[in-house]
Amino acid sequence: MTCTVPKEHPFTGQGAVLVAAFLWSTSGLLIRLLDWHPIVIAAAFLWSTSGLLIRLLDWHPIVIAGGRALVAAIFMLAVRFVVPVPKSDVKNKRPASFWISAFANAFAVITFVTANRLTASANAVLLQYSSPIWTALLAWWVIKEKPRWEQWGALILVISGMLIFFREGLGAGTLLGDGVAVISGICVGIHVVFLRMSKDNNPRDVMLMSHIIAFTISIPFIFLYPPEFTASSVPAILFMGLVQQGVASLFFAYGIKRISAVQTSLTSTIEPLCNPVWVFFILGEEPPASAFIGGAMILTAVLGSSIILNKRKQREYNRRSLE
Repeated sequence: MTCTVPKEHPFTGQGAVLVAAFLWSTSGLLIRLLDWHPIVIAAAFLWSTSGLLIRLLDWHPIVIAGGRALVAAIFMLAVRFVVPVPKSDVKNKRPASFWISAFANAFAVITFVTANRLTASANAVLLQYSSPIWTALLAWWVIKEKPRWEQWGALILVISGMLIFFREGLGAGTLLGDGVAVISGICVGIHVVFLRMSKDNNPRDVMLMSHIIAFTISIPFIFLYPPEFTASSVPAILFMGLVQQGVASLFFAYGIKRISAVQTSLTSTIEPLCNPVWVFFILGEEPPASAFIGGAMILTAVLGSSIILNKRKQREYNRRSLE
C-alpha cells in the first residue's frame, strides 16, 4: 500500500497521523524478520517501567520486590485458572531445571535491589546486564546451544554500548555492591538457560514459582520495614505486579519456548534502554548524549543478530523442504 506525502507540515494533525500509520505499517515486516523476538522485546519493555515506578515508592527495596512479586503471583495464578496449562506441558514431577530457574530468578531480583542500595545504580544495572555473557557460556555448556557468530558479535556490541550508555552515571561504587550486582547477573544467566531447558515443561509456571519464592524471601523485611500504603504507592505496586512483572513474565515465558537462551538474553537488554525514556516523558529528565549513542549500539546489536538468525532459520527451513 502506498500513500502520498501531504502538502501541509508533517507535524500537523493529518501529518502526525500519517507518520504514525507509516510506523505502524513497518510492524508486519519487522515481525516477519524478527520471528518471535518481539514477544521478548515486549517483556523487556514492560520490565523497563520499574525504574520510574520505584521512584514513586518510599519502601525498602526488598519490600518493593516482594510486594510486586505477590501481586504478580496472584495475577499469574488467576491466568492459570482461566487459561489452563497445555496437556503437553503437564508433568507429574518438576525437573531440577524448573526449580533451578525459579530460585535463580528470585535471587536475581533480590540481589539486584540489594546491589542498588550498596553501589551506584548505574553500576548495578551495568553489572547485572553482564548476564548475556553468562547465558552464552552456560547455554553452550549445559544445553548445547552454541552461540552463532552474529551473537558473539552482538555480545561485544552490547557490552560496549552498555559502557557508553551508563558512562555518565558510573560511580566508584563499593566492592560488596558491585560483587552483589555481578551475582545478580549470573543468576539471570542461570535463570534464562534453565528456563530454556524447561521450555517443554510450561515455563509460565517457572515464572510463577519464582514470584512466590521472591515474596517468601521478602516476608521478614515486610515486618521489619512495613510499607506505607498511599494514593500513589498502591497504584504503583499494583501496576508493577500486574503489568511490569505479571504480563511481562507471560510474554517472556512464551518467547523462551521459541528462541534460544542467548538470543533471549540479548533481546532483554532492551530493558535498560527504555528506563530513561520513561523518565524523560514522565519526569522531564533529559538523558545525556552518551545514552543515545550507547542505546543505538545496543539496538543495532539486538535487531541485527535477530534478523540474521531468523534469515538463517528460514534458509534452513527452505533447504529441508526441498530435500
